[in-house]
Amino acid sequence: MADAEPTRPSLLLRIRDPRDVGAWRQFGELYEPLIYGYARKHGLQDADAADLTQDVLRLVAGAVRGLDYDPARGSFRGWLFTVVRNQLRKFLQRQERPGRGTGDTDAQRLLEEQPAPDEEQASWDEEYGRRLFAFAAEVVRGDFQEATWQAFWRTAVEGRPAKAEAEELGLSVAAVYLAKGRVMARLKEQIRVLEGK
Repeated sequence: MADAEPTRPSLLLRIRDPRDVGAWRQFGELYEPLIYGYARKHGLQDADAADLTQDVLRLVAGAVRGLDYDPARGSFRGWLFTVVRNQLRKFLQRQERPGRGTGDTDAQRLLEEQPAPDEEQASWDEEYGRRLFAFAAEVVRGDFQEATWQAFWRTAVEGRPAKAEAEELGLSVAAVYLAKGRVMARLKEQIRVLEGK
């Protein structure tokens, strides 16, 4: 899912209303782990990453009311990535004060370890794709019997052989492939719904 779909414009419209709890819940389920994970990958402790996540969500809540979303100008996810990266930079700068960087070997090594901005954006998009898949999977899981879901999950997600899973689940190999196909189709449909397509 490296080429993750854009954020659904209708969700962006709905979160303009701070009272739309459902929209904010969905937004949070998609983006809070993404923001938090980004902060943790860049060395923030749990509490600091949680604080940064809340700071970013507060900024989004304030900015989204005046947001005139135009996909031609760029993706919302790209804008959010820039906001998160800038907030992280500000947070780290506040932590460094009052002293100044020395430029010694340790500082140089830390700078060299930081991924290039394009790599960071790709990582951000990839993590968004994983989060979108996980969210869609949570939504559709209840639509299937447990054996059907397990046949899909074990073969499609965990990469286990269909024959072995068929035996373990008491299904035919054809039933495992059918289950996998049905769940995959439903997941793709749910992702299209989440993305507003």
